[in-house]
Amino acid sequence: MGKKKIAPQNDIAYEKYVRGYNIIKQHPMFSPLLSHVHDVRRKGNLCPENGWAVITRNGYLHVHPTRRGDPLEWAYVIAHCLLHLGLGHFHDKDDTIKWNTACDCFIARFLSDMKLGRAPSDLQYAIDFSAPSEERLYNDFIEKGIPSSLTGFGTAGLTCGDMIMAQEKTDWSGRKIDWVDCFAKGLSMAVTSAINVAAGHEPFLGADKECLTPAVRAKNWFISSYPLLGALAASFTIIEDPVICTRMDISVAAVNAYMREIYMNPAAGLDLYECRFVMAHELLHVGLRHQARCQGRDPYLWNVSCDYVINGWLVEMALGELPKIGTLYDPELKGLSAETIYDRIAVDIRTFRKLATLRGIGLGDILEKDTPGWWAIGNGVSLDDFYRRSLSQGLSYHEEQGRGYIPAVLIEEIRALSQPPVPWDVELAQWFDNYFSPLEKVRSYARPSRRQSSTPDIPRPRWIPAAGSEEGRTYGVILDTSGSMDRSLLAKALGTIASYSISRDVPFVRVVFCDAATYDQGYMAPEAIAESVKVKGRGGTILQPGIDLLEKAEDFPKEGPLLIITDGYCEPLRIHRDHAFLIPKGNNLPFMPKGKVFRFS
Repeated sequence: MGKKKIAPQNDIAYEKYVRGYNIIKQHPMFSPLLSHVHDVRRKGNLCPENGWAVITRNGYLHVHPTRRGDPLEWAYVIAHCLLHLGLGHFHDKDDTIKWNTACDCFIARFLSDMKLGRAPSDLQYAIDFSAPSEERLYNDFIEKGIPSSLTGFGTAGLTCGDMIMAQEKTDWSGRKIDWVDCFAKGLSMAVTSAINVAAGHEPFLGADKECLTPAVRAKNWFISSYPLLGALAASFTIIEDPVICTRMDISVAAVNAYMREIYMNPAAGLDLYECRFVMAHELLHVGLRHQARCQGRDPYLWNVSCDYVINGWLVEMALGELPKIGTLYDPELKGLSAETIYDRIAVDIRTFRKLATLRGIGLGDILEKDTPGWWAIGNGVSLDDFYRRSLSQGLSYHEEQGRGYIPAVLIEEIRALSQPPVPWDVELAQWFDNYFSPLEKVRSYARPSRRQSSTPDIPRPRWIPAAGSEEGRTYGVILDTSGSMDRSLLAKALGTIASYSISRDVPFVRVVFCDAATYDQGYMAPEAIAESVKVKGRGGTILQPGIDLLEKAEDFPKEGPLLIITDGYCEPLRIHRDHAFLIPKGNNLPFMPKGKVFRFS
């Protein structure tokens, strides 16, 4: 039913019917219903001789083949029949005539209020009833009968009803159609079009109907009905060009945060609810700043990790429907962060390289940076701040209006993005605080060394740590000294460690240097570590012997934590005590770490 009907020459009756049909087809309220309806206009169909048309529950519209009606009359008749489907009137009742008549009365009032078309002369009766629903009016007809003033509203004439009940619920193509849902979509399209007409964006009702693809309707729904992602959706342009999508290897969808574009391949055949899911997926990639958080990780594997997290949230939120292709979903990963999932899959790169995102196999749907937008060349708000603010404000509006469930983990991540990121050295300081609480100071009159005072004969009190409080107050440093370690970054990391150790009254640190061999340096004063390090550059890095040395050392506390400083180019490690890793920003470990990972820059 996609093509416009063309009347054969010299058939005046059919020509007028086609004109009426096209009036309804152009109307945004009825076009979704009409697209699933198959009209039958031939001799011997189900339409009575004295009627105009009848409709079956599976979407066959049987039209009188020879009746000459005005186009406005045909528009009225077709709309009347479609409303039986859209309003869900096909119910099996004990008295089908009374039920059909009750439904006809409400449709007649509906079309009269709409002023759509013109009722044929034989269907013009006084609309006079007070029942609030078809069911109530049907019950009145059962008790009192049908008043003469309420007969004749149907399009099948006076001898039978215009709803043919004895039909299957599937439509003419064999598919099961939700007619009520189609009508709801039409109502939404009609309201949108009416607003556009009032605003001057459309010349008449339904003028831009053909442009409302499922993707565009999904975007409009987010803007009007889903505050969490509404601001983000409004700032993006939907690209639905199959040629562009083919050229960019986009099988379903992708997003470019810098160009503010979401690519949706129409060849994927997504329906409205699948488009909502996909669009929410792409908008969350942008709002949660997944591209900026990649930080040197493999872009594709990072994309896969983020996909698992986002799809798990969207399924939990029941936001749209999970598409059949290009979606990565695993219930066992529920509650895990993208960083944690990345650490898991990074150990089996070959397997996960074969997975398909919404863009395709081996391709991430987060597109790389292209031409800079206004935020990069002007004095406006930065791109990062813009997306963070949009998602944060959207969350506030969503919660205030009670628009739907949002997983607690997603709420925490959005709120965390609203705060400035904690610098790596501050996180490292917090790690030190967990193991080395401040020492209790006591007053002492013991004289300090003559080399430290200009008046050694005058005793003065001072605060010193209590006797024995520094015993066991140490930790181990496993230091990668191979040639791949950047000297400037290594110096910065060691300087930070030394300052934190001194400020927390750690007198000595057990240090082990590792490259292709292990070098036990014993206990060293924190300030002396940086001065003693020499990058040897002897090839590969082997850290496990150094870890084993400290774990088995009798002179190292059993509860002493380990801090491993490496660039990530090492073997998988087995560590049986508390530990943390300090690695350069952008580097990754070849295994899933159990301790904290601090990335310094």
